[in-house]
Amino acid sequence: MWAKRIRYLNDNYARIAKNDRIFLNNPVIMSGLGLAPLVVAATNGDNAVILSAAVLLMLTPTRILGSIVSRWLPFRALAYCLSAAVVYMGTYTLLREWFDVQIVTLGIYLPLLVVEPIIIKRYERNTPEKWTTALRKGLLTTTGYVLVILITGILREFLAIGSVFGYRLTNIPILPLANLASGGFIIVALLCAFWRGMVNVMKKWVNMEAKKYQ
Repeated sequence: MWAKRIRYLNDNYARIAKNDRIFLNNPVIMSGLGLAPLVVAATNGDNAVILSAAVLLMLTPTRILGSIVSRWLPFRALAYCLSAAVVYMGTYTLLREWFDVQIVTLGIYLPLLVVEPIIIKRYERNTPEKWTTALRKGLLTTTGYVLVILITGILREFLAIGSVFGYRLTNIPILPLANLASGGFIIVALLCAFWRGMVNVMKKWVNMEAKKYQ
């Protein structure tokens, strides 16, 4: 059973990796999508949670609505941007209800999600996406993006002020500039390098394991 599974993974690795939006083909790590709000707004755990909630409420519904509307609008980019704008109005109302004025800390990067490529990028394709495909891929992409947002926010808060979600773990800041945009680029770059390294390690391991059962 194990040998069969390893051979299957090795023979179909490219297809599996292409469809995996969480680890092997995370849109942020592998394609550099969604970096602006990640670098500037996800400065601590609390902000990361708010940003994650916004992405959860916007990404998949926008993709589904855009896939439906684009069948009737000649300009697919306009269809996805309008869909994102409509979804954002409901999202903003819910975020104000849940987080009150705390959402102000995200600044302009909250409404900018309306034109964020990771949310509306599907308009570049030549054929409209089926809503079922939009649902499946939207949920996977959302999971991958939210995972990176939370990891980044928690890391930056810990490195900058030594706390996690406001709970202080150390009185000595490791990297004080981590909560600045410049520090955000450094943290995201290191995270991407580590993540990609782990993906390469996994790929090599699958290949080596498959050779044992040839």
